[in-house]
Amino acid sequence: MEVFSINGHTLGTIEQDWSLWSPQFSIKNGAGETVLKIDGPCCTWSLCGNVEFTVMSVDGATKVGKITKQWSGIAREMFTDSDLFGVSFPMDLDVQVKAVLLATTFLIVSPLLSFLIN
Repeated sequence: MEVFSINGHTLGTIEQDWSLWSPQFSIKNGAGETVLKIDGPCCTWSLCGNVEFTVMSVDGATKVGKITKQWSGIAREMFTDSDLFGVSFPMDLDVQVKAVLLATTFLIVSPLLSFLIN
């Protein structure tokens, strides 16, 4: 997935990395350099709890932030298609990378929703 500014400038890209057990993504800046990694859980649908995707440094040694699908209660989960998501990252992170992380939330939401709808 490519992320662009309003004037057409490439802010960065999101690439899904191959993994046998869990979703993993590489966050790249506008120059195509990997700046962050995202590791998802094996089970990406919620069973009475939050689903958390961990945002890691490139080397995978440091947790930088997270993207969370927040549990909103059994009634909301069963009878509506609305969900609550949160994104956390350091304040000093590059603004363009922040925009790419926000776009990653939409990329992650799509498989979750398609699984629940179908």
